[in-house]
Amino acid sequence: MAAFFLRPHAKQPGGDRVTQFADISSVLFLGATVIFAAVVILIAVAIFAPRPWRDRLARPSLILLAGIAFPVVCLTVLLIYVLALPSSTASDAKPTIRVEITGELWWWRVRYLDESGALLVETANEISIPAGQLVEFVLKSDNVIHSFWIPELGTKLDMVPGHVNRMRVRAPAAGVLSGQCAEYCGAQHTKMKFAVHVLTPASFNAWLSAQRRPARMAGPELQQGAQRFQQACSACHTVRGTPATGTSGPDLTHVASRSTLAAGVLTNNVGALAGWIAASQDIKPGNRMPSFDQWSGEELRAVANYLDSLK
Repeated sequence: MAAFFLRPHAKQPGGDRVTQFADISSVLFLGATVIFAAVVILIAVAIFAPRPWRDRLARPSLILLAGIAFPVVCLTVLLIYVLALPSSTASDAKPTIRVEITGELWWWRVRYLDESGALLVETANEISIPAGQLVEFVLKSDNVIHSFWIPELGTKLDMVPGHVNRMRVRAPAAGVLSGQCAEYCGAQHTKMKFAVHVLTPASFNAWLSAQRRPARMAGPELQQGAQRFQQACSACHTVRGTPATGTSGPDLTHVASRSTLAAGVLTNNVGALAGWIAASQDIKPGNRMPSFDQWSGEELRAVANYLDSLK
């Protein structure tokens, strides 16, 4: 049944679950409207109609029909309708790609896994998936309860410490969706966003191939920033192809390819990179990265330019 009355006001591409929820909502809305109108008419008859009409409403057979038989029939029909809907993310279907998402304080660790569960590539705060293909999200948390929510795909699932939850989605068309942590997880809960880039299969394969490459070598003009980064940041961040192998913070191998910084807080550019390095605790108080406000302007620009080269 075409969803008309209660189609969610979501940007495309939407998702199979959104369509199913909208169809169910439309059926419930139409049924509720008909039943409400019938009840209003019966109340009006009971109050304002002539006495013979009101006497008919008191018949036991009508009470049994309207009070017992009608609700049982309606609820049975609705149950059969909902159970008969096909599942677009059947549990026995094989996902095209598996993405492990870990809720951190307060950002998202994103790891792409192969069929055996081995790591292909790690990134942060932005997720890319192929359009029209089944994707499995493996949801984890090592700290507090988070909730992984992509409204436009009709998906939300909690991330519970010590427990692994799995979610399967299929986005029908290319586009950019927004996601958010939907469970209060601390002071910066509202600044824990992520983007979902739905790409054509060919574009997704090209993106994944590019992400798996090590970082480009720093040229002579970037050496100062690269060296300062290695001295101050390599204990927490990884840049593949360099001595930086820290794991407590986001992987920065291709940080310049991301559209935002700090889990959706800042637009990604050289100025924002420098500002985040210098004032991370002012921008997002309580996060686990210290502010390097003691650095000189030259040092900040050098490191920011180096990071901006990591496409």
